[in-house]
Order: sequence, then structure tokens, then C-alpha cells
Amino acid sequence: MIVVQKQLINSQIKSPQVFLIDHENNNRGLTDTKEALQLAESLELDLVLVSEGKDAPVAKILNFGKLQYQKKKRQGQSARPTVKEVRFRPNVGAADYNLRIEQAQGWLKKGDSVKFAIRLRGREHQYREKAIELLDRIVNDLSEAGKVQSLDKRSLIAQVIPA
Repeated sequence: MIVVQKQLINSQIKSPQVFLIDHENNNRGLTDTKEALQLAESLELDLVLVSEGKDAPVAKILNFGKLQYQKKKRQGQSARPTVKEVRFRPNVGAADYNLRIEQAQGWLKKGDSVKFAIRLRGREHQYREKAIELLDRIVNDLSEAGKVQSLDKRSLIAQVIPA
């Protein structure tokens, strides 16, 4: 379980003195909390407790709403695992196949997983073996860039994750 510690702002700070960093990132040194609060209010910004120190906590003058927005944005970007999907037909050309494999290798190097799906239409269902051979060829070509997470020859889908 992750415990989220709420940041103390403005009047929530109970410490009598803080190490103050102003809105221009200048170190103001040890300052009374009331004095720091007055300075923050005069600039129409917030006094935010950045870290708890042994002697006195470190507080910074900044826009708290903006800080929260940036944290949420960063958290959203880092949390999303991406799955790229590549669709093939069983009679794909050599140039198209090579292009897709190169793209997949690039995605795997970036840390994304790649899902390959081979679609059969109409008469192509009679040549299912050709589609299975293509799937095996894809897995072999990407063996050094990633490892196979799942290989479903019945539905003709292979999922490759970074090695």
C-alpha cells in the first residue's frame, strides 16, 4: 500500500521557522514562518513545504495549483504502458514486411510492446499455414529485440515485449 503524504501549504505549516526558497529560486536562509507567509501573500503565491528537515523544514514560494497540475501531468505520462499493433495479411510484400519489422524493433527499443495480428479474408482462410509461417517468421526476426509474451496460432496473434 502506498501512503500519499499531503503537502502542507500556507497556514498548515506549524513550524516556527523555515529555510525559505523564494519564487525566483533564491535561497533566503532561515526565516520566520509568519514572515515567509506574508512574503508569499504579497506575491499572491503559496508557501509550500518541500521537505521536512531536522532543524527546520524547507519551504518554497510558488503557485501550488500549478505544482499540482504538473505533478498530475507527469504521473499520467509515466503510467501508461503502450501497446503498438501491427496488422498483416498473409501475402505481404517483402518491402512492407521489412518496414514493419524495423518499426517494431524501434518501438521495442523505446520500451513499448508490439502486437502482431494477421488477418485472413475470404479465400485466404484456405492458406492458414502460410499465415502461421509468417507469424513464426515475425517471432524469429524479432527474437533479439524482444521476447514473445504470447503466441496464439489459432487467432494468429503474437505479442512481443521488450527484452
